[in-house]
Amino acid sequence: MTRAIIQELLLFLLPFAAFALYLIIRRRNPMAWSSWSDQSVWLVIAGLAFVIVSLLSAGLFADHQTGAFVPTHMENGRVVPGRFK
Repeated sequence: MTRAIIQELLLFLLPFAAFALYLIIRRRNPMAWSSWSDQSVWLVIAGLAFVIVSLLSAGLFADHQTGAFVPTHMENGRVVPGRFK
């Protein structure tokens, strides 16, 4: 669960990082609020769009398992990995 939250957080922050890199390339100060004030709304919208698209694509294209899950167990002294049955 933590990995999923971190992934979505990184996707949200991706437009901000790209804009900061753009400011550095243009030789502007990325720490100055005046550089960010006009663009902040668009960066938030872009970040939310990335998150929404990633969640939708994961929901639509992820493998959906059917049946019951059989956890990892021992059979005849050998470890049998967990699987869906």
